[in-house]
Amino acid sequence: MNIVLAMIPAFVWGTTYAVTQFTLPDWPPLLLGALRALPAGLILLLIKPSLPSKTDWPILLKLGAINIALFFSLIFVMALTLPSAISGVGMVSVPVFAMLFHWLVSKQRPNLLQALSGAMIIAFAWLLFDPQSISLNPVGLVAMLAAISCIIIGSTITKTLGSRIHWWTVLTWQLIIGGGLLLIVAALHASYQSDTYIAAVQQIEWRSSAGLAWIILLNTVLGYGLYVWLLQRMSVVDFTFGGIANPIAGIVTGLLLLGESFSWYQYLLMGGMIVASVAPALINSINQKLKANAHSHHKRPEQLS
Repeated sequence: MNIVLAMIPAFVWGTTYAVTQFTLPDWPPLLLGALRALPAGLILLLIKPSLPSKTDWPILLKLGAINIALFFSLIFVMALTLPSAISGVGMVSVPVFAMLFHWLVSKQRPNLLQALSGAMIIAFAWLLFDPQSISLNPVGLVAMLAAISCIIIGSTITKTLGSRIHWWTVLTWQLIIGGGLLLIVAALHASYQSDTYIAAVQQIEWRSSAGLAWIILLNTVLGYGLYVWLLQRMSVVDFTFGGIANPIAGIVTGLLLLGESFSWYQYLLMGGMIVASVAPALINSINQKLKANAHSHHKRPEQLS
C-alpha cells in the first residue's frame, strides 16, 4: 500500500512535461513556474496556517530559491523543449549525480552495487541521447542537468533541517517564497518581452485553464503535500520503488497527449534506465528480508532448547 501511495506524487509529476506541451505550449517558463508555485503555497497556507520563526527565514529563502524558483523554471524549460518521455526518463539519473556529488563533496564512496547501477544508467543514457539516433534540443538537456543539480543541492539542504521546522511549514513557505521570487523575475522579463506574456494571457481558454488547474492543484498541492506527508511515514526503499511511476507517466502521457513514439530499441533503453535506477534498492530489500528470515530461523532452535 505504501508503494502505491508513493506512486501518486511521482505519477502526477511525470505528467508535467506532456500536460504543459499539450495545454500551455507557448507560455513563458518563468510565468508557468510562478503560477505553479505561488497559488499552491497560498492554498496550503489557507488549509493550515503557519509562520516560520525569525531564525528559519534564511534557510527557507534558500530552499525557495533552489527547490522552487530555479527548479520549477528549469522543469518548464524541459517541458517546452524536450519530448515528455525523454524528460521523464532522463530524471531517473538523479541517483547517479547524487552519488557523484556526495562522493566528491562529502567523501561518501558508493558501494559496488550503486557504482554498477550508476554505470548502467550512464551507458543506457549515452545510447538513448545519442545525437545520431535522436535529435534533442541542447537547451532542454542543459536544463535537465541543472534541474537534477537543484534536486541534489535542495535535498542536501533539506536534510540539515532535521525536525527543526515542521514539514508543512517548510513545504508551504518554500512554495510561497519561490513563487514570489519567480513572479518578480517574470515581471522583469515581461517588461522587455511583453509580447510573449500578452500572447499567453490572450490564449486562456478551457484547455489552458485545465492545464493550469492540473499543474497547480494535482501536480503541486496534492503531489508535494502527499510527498512530504509520506516522507514521515515511509522508508526510502518504498519511495524509490514509487518513483518508477514518474518516467512511466512521462512516456504514457507523451504517447497519449502528444503522439510521441520511439523505436523499440529506444523504449528498451528507457526501460533499462528505469530498472537500473531501482535495482540497488530492490536488491538491498531482498537481502534484508533474506537475512531477517535466516535470523528468525536461527533463533527458533535456540528457543526450543
